[in-house]
Amino acid sequence: MDPVRNPYAPGAGQRPPELAGRGRELDVFDVVLERIARGRPERSLMLTGLRGVGKTVLLNTLRSQAINQLWGTGKIEARPDQSLRRPIAAALHMAVRELAPRHRAPDRIDAFLGVLKAFAQRSAPTTGRAGAAPRLRDRWQPGIDVPASSGRADSGDIEIDLVELLTDAAAIAGDVGTGIAVFIDEMQDLGAEDVSALCAACHELSQLGAPLIVVGAGLPHLPAVLSAAKSYSERLFRYLRIDRLDRIAADQALCAPAEREQVEYEQKALDLLYESSGGYPYFVQAYGKATWDHAPRSPITDADVRVAAPEAEAELAVGFFGSRFERATPAEREYMRAMATLSPVAGEADSGGRDDMDAAVPTAEIARALGRKPASLSPARDALIKKGLIYSGERGTVAFTVPHFGRYLRTQPT
Repeated sequence: MDPVRNPYAPGAGQRPPELAGRGRELDVFDVVLERIARGRPERSLMLTGLRGVGKTVLLNTLRSQAINQLWGTGKIEARPDQSLRRPIAAALHMAVRELAPRHRAPDRIDAFLGVLKAFAQRSAPTTGRAGAAPRLRDRWQPGIDVPASSGRADSGDIEIDLVELLTDAAAIAGDVGTGIAVFIDEMQDLGAEDVSALCAACHELSQLGAPLIVVGAGLPHLPAVLSAAKSYSERLFRYLRIDRLDRIAADQALCAPAEREQVEYEQKALDLLYESSGGYPYFVQAYGKATWDHAPRSPITDADVRVAAPEAEAELAVGFFGSRFERATPAEREYMRAMATLSPVAGEADSGGRDDMDAAVPTAEIARALGRKPASLSPARDALIKKGLIYSGERGTVAFTVPHFGRYLRTQPT
């Protein structure tokens, strides 16, 4: 097979050649955009799922849908050590710039940009340590020529300021008969204060029927993060769980791009590819790419898949699993290894019908396996959650954020 014609694309946030199995989410978002355009009330959306299920790809696709409907859009990626102020200010700056050419009152745009500038600069420290000037990375240079306004979105209270800023941004969108969508990836990494402010702002926008929505994406415990910030968040957002592909969608993800290159798969090859990938989009692309490169001709057979599988697994071991494992300290690795030994063996289901791709493990059992008191393991657990390697969906349990991670750890030497 010609490697130049290889259609598969395993990559972080890289759109696959065939976005299979996500029709429901795309249809839901189309309805949201249309309802808001008609002045109907709608909730912001939250996409949740493990690593490798294609949340970022889907987020980017939803943004493209909004752009096609002439919405203003902006996107940010949350980081644990970064305040929400400047990233969301940059995202809204981009969104309003997209709308500005269609706005009939330039003064309204300038007035909003003055508020936006004040909002972003309010977080900048006036001095550094011991009265020193602020560091370069603490200065914000937004490229906004208008002066910062005063008395709007500049109180210093992120909750008050964000409500005012988003309300003003929505008004700009309403002036041109469209909307604004702010996309936030890795949303579980927002600080507690920022999450609370975002929930409050979305609540206010919802009550006003304002044409601005937030579309977030995060790990499975994102609903718990939002709920901890505001109790009403369970009713404030519409949650869409993004999971592995079913068999039909996984086959489509492999076969549709291959057919465009006049290449076919034998049924046994597809059987083995689904068994190997578990239906996770990133793995589907990784195994598909390796199989294509190893197959001598069409149709691709199960023998071709078996020959290619070690290469796909080696690449995943380094780029998908290994890179994450290396970020952990020795104590954190010990904790994860204990989790792996307590997870169901790959291919076997737990009492809930799940295998080690998403099975939760009681923290008490991890402590028992390590011969330690649960409290003494809290630092390692908390650090792993902060690093995004595990999550706690329910009190007293933890699970890997990466599918097949337990299986990977069981194959590694101690």
